[in-house]
Amino acid sequence: MITLFYTGILSLLVAFLSARVIVLRNQHKVAIGDGNNPQLQLAIRAQGNALEYLPLALLMIFMLEALGLSAGVIHGLCLLLLGGRVVHAYAIVAGNMRLRVLGMLFTFMVLLAGAGIAIGFTLPRLGWGG
Repeated sequence: MITLFYTGILSLLVAFLSARVIVLRNQHKVAIGDGNNPQLQLAIRAQGNALEYLPLALLMIFMLEALGLSAGVIHGLCLLLLGGRVVHAYAIVAGNMRLRVLGMLFTFMVLLAGAGIAIGFTLPRLGWGG
């Protein structure tokens, strides 16, 4: 249930980023692509980047939650993902490379921590290692 809550919040972020692209497409009369408009290019990348990372991260966290990982760890992973995605989306549009890197760092921390936990949990159950 924890992951579902954060999935709802992150879905609002995706809806906001998508609406921003729609508004800019209408404003600049661009139906397909980016029309070589830098503002639209950034908005498309902010939306696309979120959609590239969120599904895998949320699926992994959901699976870890289903395995019974503690609520504190699940909240921690979700909050780090949420913070990373919000900071990254803002940073792309604002052109702030430091914040963009920070947002990606948060996202990668979630992916790497989740991968480590998932692999560490499954290896012994598959008969490999410890």
